Amino acid sequence: MNELIETRLERREVFSGKLLHVFSDTVRLPNGRTSLREVIEHQGAVCIVPLKKDGTVVLVRQYRYAVGRDILEVPAGKVDPGESFYDAAERELTEETGLRASRWIDLGDFLPSPGYSGEIIRAYLAMDLEEGQPHTDEDEFLVPVTMPVSQALELVMSGKISDGKTAFALLKAARYLTM
Repeated sequence: MNELIETRLERREVFSGKLLHVFSDTVRLPNGRTSLREVIEHQGAVCIVPLKKDGTVVLVRQYRYAVGRDILEVPAGKVDPGESFYDAAERELTEETGLRASRWIDLGDFLPSPGYSGEIIRAYLAMDLEEGQPHTDEDEFLVPVTMPVSQALELVMSGKISDGKTAFALLKAARYLTM
């Protein structure tokens, strides 16, 4: 038995939105006492490192309202209801970049904020790319940016790329490529 498990005793919905659902849970702690946990439920997301044959990666520059600035990140998006992580990755790559990949490597899961969110972001390395036309959502505005993998990693290490999923995915992809 795991002595660190917290058991939910009661759940109260605080907010239900299109993307997020917020709950206030009363839990029993391992020592028998109770405590409050605020939890955000999210249906999950994917992020993709599109690697071209010439050793460059395609990133996207996108304004992120919550942080009030545009950031450089890997193509990414939420998983639609009933959709697998892989299917979401294929869809998001094509929507945001127009690219299609014939070779996919699962780089694993990233937990952006496990202290209060159950969100899981599955990262992929997409290779053997075929060019096409992007078709972003009507409320999505982004600019594709292509650069060598080494330059993208320098931006991660210098803090110029500070998006967690992007840093995770680029570092995992780079490690995979050197194995």
